[in-house]
Amino acid sequence: MLFKSSKINEFRLWGLLLTMLGMGLMVLGTAGIVFWGQSGRIVAAIGLVVGLISMMGSLGIYFWAGMLSTTAVQLECPECHKLTKMLGKTDRCMFCKTILTLDPSKATITADEIELQQSEAAQNIKMN
Repeated sequence: MLFKSSKINEFRLWGLLLTMLGMGLMVLGTAGIVFWGQSGRIVAAIGLVVGLISMMGSLGIYFWAGMLSTTAVQLECPECHKLTKMLGKTDRCMFCKTILTLDPSKATITADEIELQQSEAAQNIKMN
C-alpha cells in the first residue's frame, strides 16, 4: 500500500517526473558544452530539444489532471473524514489511501453499515 495513490495524484506524479526529467536533460545537455567544448554543442542541442519535449508533455499531463479534477466527484472519506476527489467507479483516498467506490456491487461495506459502526462507537464512548 506504500506505492498506491489516487488517480489524480498518479497523474500529477507523472507530470512531476516528466518535469524533473526534462530539466535534468537540459542541464546535462548544456553541461556537454563545458565538458567537450565545441563538439558538445550537438549534445547540448539534443538535450535541450528532448528536455523541452519532456517539459511540454508534463504541461499537457498537468493540464489534463486539472481538467479531470474539476469534474471529479467529491466525497468524504469514511476513514479519515477528509474531503477527497474520486475518478471512475473505484479510486483511493488522496490522504489515507483507503479504497473507495460508488458501485454497490464492488463495495465490501455499505454506507448504512458504516453509520451503524459509528453510532455503536459513539454509544461505547458515552458508556465509558
